[in-house]
Amino acid sequence: MTQQRYGMTVPFGGALRAQRERFEALERAGYTDLWTAEVMGEDALTPLALASVWNPSMRLGTAILPAYTRGAALLAQSIASMASAAESGFVAGIGSSSNVIVERWNGIEFDKPYQRVRDTVRFLQAAFTGEKITEDYETFSIKGFRLAVEVEQPIPILVAALREGMLRLAGRESDGAIVNWLSTEDASRVTAIVRGENPNAEIAARLFVAPSSDREMCLAAGKFAMAAYVNVPVYRAFHEWMGRSDDLGEHWEQWESGDRRGALEKIPDHVVDDLIIHGSADECRTHIQRYVDNGITTPVLAVLPFPGIEIDTAIRDLAPTD
Repeated sequence: MTQQRYGMTVPFGGALRAQRERFEALERAGYTDLWTAEVMGEDALTPLALASVWNPSMRLGTAILPAYTRGAALLAQSIASMASAAESGFVAGIGSSSNVIVERWNGIEFDKPYQRVRDTVRFLQAAFTGEKITEDYETFSIKGFRLAVEVEQPIPILVAALREGMLRLAGRESDGAIVNWLSTEDASRVTAIVRGENPNAEIAARLFVAPSSDREMCLAAGKFAMAAYVNVPVYRAFHEWMGRSDDLGEHWEQWESGDRRGALEKIPDHVVDDLIIHGSADECRTHIQRYVDNGITTPVLAVLPFPGIEIDTAIRDLAPTD
């Protein structure tokens, strides 16, 4: 089994140049990793370039870099450059992302996501050897590319995965998986699939945390946050696979009819309790530990900007204890 780690999602709100103190506070508090996402805010690599200078003792990772939105060669260059900057290691988390991000926001056809991720993993692994690559993959072709950045240490690649096919791909062809928006019970199921292919796989989970004892606020804000994800086709399919059709069926139906406000009310409270970690700091820690007990090797906290949650307090209160 891979080493147990404990990460935080960065950056936080505000200008990147003003976040050094918070980044450094994470290092002092004992977090081992800093991870980024790439949705509609900052790109995944710029905050980590800053972190490579501000936080030299921390491992850095992306969760994720989409396989579609950079050309294959540029993706290899970007990952190798980041690995060259990161003194304590860099993990390249890649995935298909979603049709919303790829097609609607970037104007790129979201076609054959499984094959695209598989081909990207295979290409990156070849590129990192420094050999010249001429290869016709199923979803793209490479003609005469050689990466000119020296890869001094192996760069782990983790694949963002939801359902069984991609989970098995992650275990079979990469160093592990990145998962998110799942319950502790879901974690047992997905980690077993990945480790059926690779017993030593690292499995990182982005865990959405709201350290607040205001349950009503967490439920209301949590339903709003969840709706942005569970209605994206790839996430809906995941939760259907996880058996939440009965719980979320009325929500999906009203959302599709255009009744967004009414749809939020149809998300059961217990689904929020399952998918969003909330409560006192001690309750949050206990919930996070259940993910670890169920096979997650790298919990990556993402503090939700809910009313009354202060990020510096959350960093301190959620820090690892040993």
